[in-house]
Amino acid sequence: MAAVTVGREARPGNRAVAKYVRSSAFKAREVLDLVRGKSYTEAREILQFSERRISNTIAKCLDSAVANAEHNDELDGDELFVAACYADEGPTLKRWRPRARGRATRIRKRTCHITVVVARYTDDELTAIEARLALKGTGRRSSAAEARRRRVAASRERDAVPTEEPAEETENQEPTPSSDGEETSEQAGATEAENDEADDQDSRDGHEADEIADRHGSDSHEEELEKEEKEKEA
Repeated sequence: MAAVTVGREARPGNRAVAKYVRSSAFKAREVLDLVRGKSYTEAREILQFSERRISNTIAKCLDSAVANAEHNDELDGDELFVAACYADEGPTLKRWRPRARGRATRIRKRTCHITVVVARYTDDELTAIEARLALKGTGRRSSAAEARRRRVAASRERDAVPTEEPAEETENQEPTPSSDGEETSEQAGATEAENDEADDQDSRDGHEADEIADRHGSDSHEEELEKEEKEKEA
C-alpha cells in the first residue's frame, strides 16, 4: 500500500499503473486533470462520457486501483476517491517517412506510463458528504447492482398490487328500450293495420256504390225507352 499526500495529510492508498500506453503524456494529462480529486463514481462517469480515446485506458486503470483496494484492504468502492493521478513519459518509438528528393522525415511515436492512486475518505468527510447529499434531497450513490435490485423489487411490488378497474361511465350510454316502449310500438303497429283495413273497406264500399248507381242508371234508361215506344204505338 502506497502512502499518498492529500493536502498536508499522508494517507494510505492503493494504486494501479498502466505502462507503455501508446499515447503521449500530454494527451493523458488533459484527461487526468478532469478526474483528480473526484470520487470514484464521479470519475467513472466523467471517463465514460469523455470523447478522448485515452479515457478508456484511464478508466481501466482506475477500475484496477479500486479493485486492489476492495480485494487487499476490504474497502468499499463508494468511499474511495482519486487521491493522485499522473502520466510519465515512456520510451519513444522512432520511425521514418520518405519525402521528396530522396529525403526522409522523422516520426516520433510517444508512449507514457499512467498511474492512478485511490484513497478512502475520512469519517468526517463521509459524514459531510452524506449531509450535503441529504440537503439536495438525494442519498448516497450505490452500486449499479443495488440500484438494479431496487428497481426490480419496485416493479414486482407494482405487479403484485391489483389494479382497480375504472368505473363505467353511464352518462354516455344510450338508454335501452323498456318493456313499456315495446308494448307501445306493438300497439302503434296494430293501430296502423286497423287503419289500413278500414281504408280498404271504404274503397270497396265506394266501388259497390258506384256499381249500384250504374245499375240504377241503366234501369231508368230502359224504362224511358219503353215509355217512348209505347207512346209511338199509341
